Amino acid sequence: MTSRGNPGAEVDRVLAKNPQFTFGHCLRAALIVRADMQSARSRLVASVTTIEAACPDAGDPSRRHASAARAWLDRDEALAAERYGAILIDWPRDILALAVAHALDFRLGRRRMLRDRVAQVLPEWDAAAPNYASVLALYAFGLKENGQYRRAEKMARRALALDSQHPGAIHVIAHVMEMQGRVREGLEFLAECETTWKETSDLSVHLAWHRALFHLDAGDPESALAVYDAQIASPGAPGMSELADASALLWRLRVLDVEVGERWQPLADSWERGTLTGVRRFYVAHAMMALIAAGRTAATQRIFDALPHPETNGTSASQPEDTLLLLFCKALLAFANGDYMTCVEWLKRVHHIAHRCGGSLAQCDLIHLTYTEAALRARKRSLARALVAERTAQKPASRLNHALQRRVG
Repeated sequence: MTSRGNPGAEVDRVLAKNPQFTFGHCLRAALIVRADMQSARSRLVASVTTIEAACPDAGDPSRRHASAARAWLDRDEALAAERYGAILIDWPRDILALAVAHALDFRLGRRRMLRDRVAQVLPEWDAAAPNYASVLALYAFGLKENGQYRRAEKMARRALALDSQHPGAIHVIAHVMEMQGRVREGLEFLAECETTWKETSDLSVHLAWHRALFHLDAGDPESALAVYDAQIASPGAPGMSELADASALLWRLRVLDVEVGERWQPLADSWERGTLTGVRRFYVAHAMMALIAAGRTAATQRIFDALPHPETNGTSASQPEDTLLLLFCKALLAFANGDYMTCVEWLKRVHHIAHRCGGSLAQCDLIHLTYTEAALRARKRSLARALVAERTAQKPASRLNHALQRRVG
């Protein structure tokens, strides 16, 4: 819940000593499903099977955890979220079910449920309960994703009052400041608590990414690149979350016509070393950014060939997410090829529902920025003016938005 240490290794150590420890298997299942660890599917199968054998009663809490995890194994994240959510209705203090349901809601693009699922159980929690700070941080994230920035920051600071080093709460405050255009305050905040978030297991790169976004919003791409080189680019074996942050930052710089040198090449190498089979659409889109920008034509075509290609005539809010991904990838390729009119045509279909690929408001802003820049370069002045006005209304103090305003006149 706090991104500290290595809980997966701890659980494996306990289960090695006691292979029939049912709660240990529930915990391992929660860790795997929450993190979307496709590489750990075999371990999850073993845990689910063990729980099912030990708990034949379908109403047993552990058996219900196994049932929810099995839905994820069957690649039905919506059913997994439904089953973890049902556990919470009966046991509102089940922190495992809450953490996993929250992660699934995020990946499914269910912004309202990010807030409301936690709200459903919050009255059953209090400051004396273990993990209360984490519950507040989850609620703060849901509030932030629904544009309730003041309440989100209030909840996050309540979490920090209980746990002054809670990275989830720090993350929410960084998000709020970024969404409100509080650039200087955001940079100062991240600097003040840097010793805390640099030590986290899965948020250190992401919070560095937020730092780089503050620099971009301040009109300082050189500082953003410095953050990329020092804290985001990884010489080791980064996970997909870190690779996505790297792609997202470099793509923003490309859209803003900032030269990034050869940085795309090692990033594309990292994406090519992994496998995209069965991973989140969000990661596939970010892999495409790197491969397209690095000129990896064959690798790009392989991903296109693997994507479902349903009819794309007409796009609505009920459009399947696979079609969403296909159209967005086509827009990325069109932008990279200088075909800005085609990029605009693709993005106007999906920019308003792109969060269904599973990304935060800040992450999805990349799509809006690409759409805005493509409209400018395609000389779609009326559309560009409208999109810039939308951005400026959200962040009136943004130097980036001021620069876009000057371009539309």
